[in-house]
Amino acid sequence: MMNVPLTVGSLLERAEKFFPKKQVISRTLSGVQRFSYKEIGQRTRRLASALEKLGINRGDRVGTFAWNHHRHLEIYFAAPGMGAVLHTINIRLASEHVTYIVNHAEDKVLFVDEDLLPLLERVKDSLSSIKAFIIMTDKDELPETSLTPAYSYEQLLSEGDPEFEFVKDIDENAPAGMCYTSATTGNPKGVVYSHRGIVLHSYAMGMVDTTALSESDVCLPVVPMFHANAWGMPFAATWFGTTQVLPGPQFTPKLIAELIEQEKVTLTAGVPTIWLGLLNELENGSYDTSSLRAIVCGGSAAPRGMIKAFETKYKIPFLHAYGMTETTPLATVSRLKSYQTSLNEEDMLDIRSKQGLLVPGLEMKVVSAEGEIKWDGNEMGELLLRGPWIADEYYNDERSKDAFRDGWLYTGDVATVDEEGVIKLVDRTKDLIKSGGEWISSVDLENALMAHEAVFEASVVAVPHAQWQERPIACVVLKAPYKDKVDKQEIMDFIAPQFAKWWLPDDIIFMEEIPKTSVGKFLKRALRDQLKDHLVQN
Repeated sequence: MMNVPLTVGSLLERAEKFFPKKQVISRTLSGVQRFSYKEIGQRTRRLASALEKLGINRGDRVGTFAWNHHRHLEIYFAAPGMGAVLHTINIRLASEHVTYIVNHAEDKVLFVDEDLLPLLERVKDSLSSIKAFIIMTDKDELPETSLTPAYSYEQLLSEGDPEFEFVKDIDENAPAGMCYTSATTGNPKGVVYSHRGIVLHSYAMGMVDTTALSESDVCLPVVPMFHANAWGMPFAATWFGTTQVLPGPQFTPKLIAELIEQEKVTLTAGVPTIWLGLLNELENGSYDTSSLRAIVCGGSAAPRGMIKAFETKYKIPFLHAYGMTETTPLATVSRLKSYQTSLNEEDMLDIRSKQGLLVPGLEMKVVSAEGEIKWDGNEMGELLLRGPWIADEYYNDERSKDAFRDGWLYTGDVATVDEEGVIKLVDRTKDLIKSGGEWISSVDLENALMAHEAVFEASVVAVPHAQWQERPIACVVLKAPYKDKVDKQEIMDFIAPQFAKWWLPDDIIFMEEIPKTSVGKFLKRALRDQLKDHLVQN
């Protein structure tokens, strides 16, 4: 067979050649803009040319500090297309983590959205490797900024070459992108993505039994482009000629609902907190979501009650998936096997609320201290993964030895596997609750709590206990109409039939908001800190 390298630049070249009329619909600070793939291709080549003129060489890191929009998409292909490395930076991280990431990656240039300038201006004097800041704005003139030297994105494009040729002699195993974990403890860890890994992952996104992304879709990635490459959707969607709808800055559940209705979105993706917000918006407003063929949900376990609400009330199919920054990220997708579609509704929901089957191309093991677990749906162990789009180390980080051993990624996720091979995540290893020598799954308790019609969000954490070592405490946010109408006992009575008595939370605490990480996951470390004080006071 021909030895043809798999490269990121080839993905855009296909869109230019076969889908020049298809659109990228981009929301920016000034409104919604529309570009054809032909225009995106020309702009991307201009940008790659401009980066070369700025002195960016092969292997140099090109940082982005931006929302989901067309300019960010262009950088996705311009940097790897010229042999540089795309480095997406989480805009919601603390200043010290942003500084650490930029310096650790040794970014040479940094693209920044106009409305995010203040966040970078705070740390500019600590950024040791940056040679230039490129500001992305719809305005003709650069906004005032203390960042220097600062260039206008659109001005650079106007001076770039629309016929710039992407590099062809690049090794497919060379770095194309990198992203850092969101770091609930310690400094973020860097993951480097190869050209080959991104292309193979893009293939996986198009499989019928995964997300089935195709040319006929209208794709809305709500998951940020700075978070695991928006789960690889921009790369795959461009390759397939999919219409892309990019939601831009400071979006809300209302905006997401409006974009779905106005642009006839067929596929969208995000974390559970996004879909909880959208569900609340749909319940309070009137929107036509009939175009949606699926919502893809990942990042953390999706509450069973939320899945049921989308599917039964709004007739929107819900795809539960699992992955992490280290897995590019698609690793599993929950779909029914053909012979399972005759099961009753509750049994089908049981299967689809799990994390699902391993994506073709990957391998897995689930191991406990005694070795590999039985596939009986009961035994628990840590999930291990390997495959062509799974990282094999962290970038220049001694913590690699803890996560990567014997050719496997140790995910830190505790799982069961049933007789059909369906994975169910029980918890993170650090979030499992050990009470009296027995394990309690915080995820199972959270799903049960969020099945109550009055509960908007719920998070369960362990607190120290003198007799039992640890005990679960539930933190609950009620939906607005139910505040002051539902008490702890009603919710406890609701979940009690589903669990052994010793599993039940020792207390239910009502909150206005549950703290979240920079990518929308519940921040359990912060909750545990809060609850120590709560228990002392009570």
